[in-house]
Amino acid sequence: MTVNIDVKGETADAPAPIQPAGPKDRSFSPVNVFSHTVLIGWSVLVVVPFVWSLIASLKSTGEIFGDSPWALPKKLLWGNFSKAWEKGVGDYLGNSIVVVVFGVLGTMLFGSMVAYVLARYEFPGNRFIYYLFAAGMMFPTFLAIVPLFFVVQNFGMISTYQGLILVYIAYSLPFTVFFMHAFFRTLPTSIAEAALVDGAGHATTFFRVMLPMAKPGLISVGIFNVLGQWNQFVLPSFLSPEKPVLSQGIATLLGSQRYENDWGTLFAALTIAMVPVVVVYLIFYRQVQAGLTGATLK
Repeated sequence: MTVNIDVKGETADAPAPIQPAGPKDRSFSPVNVFSHTVLIGWSVLVVVPFVWSLIASLKSTGEIFGDSPWALPKKLLWGNFSKAWEKGVGDYLGNSIVVVVFGVLGTMLFGSMVAYVLARYEFPGNRFIYYLFAAGMMFPTFLAIVPLFFVVQNFGMISTYQGLILVYIAYSLPFTVFFMHAFFRTLPTSIAEAALVDGAGHATTFFRVMLPMAKPGLISVGIFNVLGQWNQFVLPSFLSPEKPVLSQGIATLLGSQRYENDWGTLFAALTIAMVPVVVVYLIFYRQVQAGLTGATLK
């Protein structure tokens, strides 16, 4: 560091060099103001109903529809959760967990395998298969529900875990393949080639080399699949009427409120349905952000 010597013989630091003017501060640009306004409004629309449901789950029906619906409960009615559990929410929750866990695992396994082959290997029909999966995302579920019902019925899988799991996998595959295809294309080819040169087979290269590298993308699309399958209502309503999942159970409780008038129990059931998904997202939200931005950064 250069120093200057003043007339008294003392040393002093040299003045800092003049820095060129930086770019204009754009924090208050119209685009940023508009985007932040939209995000704040969207956050309010998401958070407010969630918080209100949590508060209402600990109230009585009179307090929920009283003069101050946003007021805190005078007495915390934890019994609403036990009532909801006794009305079958525990069984609905167990069915949802079994179906979603195996459905997501199967979706991630088969979807990542298909996406890797389509992204890394050139063969006749590659593009056709890829666009076929992409078109599957635009196909409405309602158009396939009747033929799908007869297919599942012919296999004897109506109201079974196996039937619903297979349908969930087929329902989620198009988006998974589309997402993971783009992610696998961003991974360096040299690493896979080095593994093949070292004697690793195609399966070993995929499971032990490429799949661990795609972990951010797997977690991101996995969260989306968990949300989609956990909140699914149409498919289980037609294909699993005797073994309902949580969304069907909530709808049943909602229909019974016109006679029972026990809204605190209903909101307790809604809280039981919402909390697991929120917890999963809070645990993996950093990986979700990394997966969504990883392809762009690379």
